[in-house]
Amino acid sequence: MVQIRELQAQYVTDESGNKTAVILPIEEFEELLEDLEDLAMLAERRDEPTLSFEEVKERLKRDGLLSD
Repeated sequence: MVQIRELQAQYVTDESGNKTAVILPIEEFEELLEDLEDLAMLAERRDEPTLSFEEVKERLKRDGLLSD
């Protein structure tokens, strides 16, 4: 299940009351940028072949990055 977070957004409006911009706390903005980067990476790698957990463990062991 996807969790939607509540943003502490403030809106800038024009003379007619139309929203024209948004103000977010910097922490929320940075989290959104990270999420966007993660999604872009997933989209780029969507068609790459996947590896099983066992294959990943074996490669990490072979490269000395994981001990037995």
